[in-house]
Amino acid sequence: MTTKERYTRLIEYFEKERPDAQSELNYEDPFQLLVAVILSAQCTDKRVNMVTPALFKAYPDARAMATASVEDIYEYIKSVSYPNNKSKHLSGMSKKLVSDFDGVVPDDVEKLQTLPGVGRKTANVVAAVIFNQSVMPVDTHVFRVSERIGLTTKSKTPLQTELTLEKHIPADKIPVAHHWLILHGRYVCTARSPHCAECGISAICRYYKTIEKTH
Repeated sequence: MTTKERYTRLIEYFEKERPDAQSELNYEDPFQLLVAVILSAQCTDKRVNMVTPALFKAYPDARAMATASVEDIYEYIKSVSYPNNKSKHLSGMSKKLVSDFDGVVPDDVEKLQTLPGVGRKTANVVAAVIFNQSVMPVDTHVFRVSERIGLTTKSKTPLQTELTLEKHIPADKIPVAHHWLILHGRYVCTARSPHCAECGISAICRYYKTIEKTH
């Protein structure tokens, strides 16, 4: 199977099965998504969604959060992973949003990365989800699933994976394809024991071909 065939069949499958795939984080505007994505690093979306309602009620926008102390923010998010770092990031991010961008989340990936706590993946999530840009955020799920299926080959870094996926997936499909791969990795192609018997794309999966040979 050629790489092009693999991508074509993957896109055909998910367009049929998950045409409206979207983030499982709860948010109502760009600022809330940015906060939620920062909180979601090495933490489940489910846990993030448990802490954000009270956090957003207290600090509904960048200007409100910019007035909060790191300690105040910490009290709202202490049940997520790495709350000390994340409360500092949220405080710094909000202050810089107000000082440099008039409190408005920028739609530019490079500008987003100037905000504390915002790396390439987080910036790409905001650009793809909010602004529908053709950028591919690569988290652990996307990185693992892409390599397992055979969308990438011996990819060493998230950036390599990102550039390969962006090269082969049509630009208008990239924002939703990000969610296809995340959700597939979260529920089907899980890290330790993937549910190959329940997978609708095992026929195009490089990993599945290798385990078929051993059985």
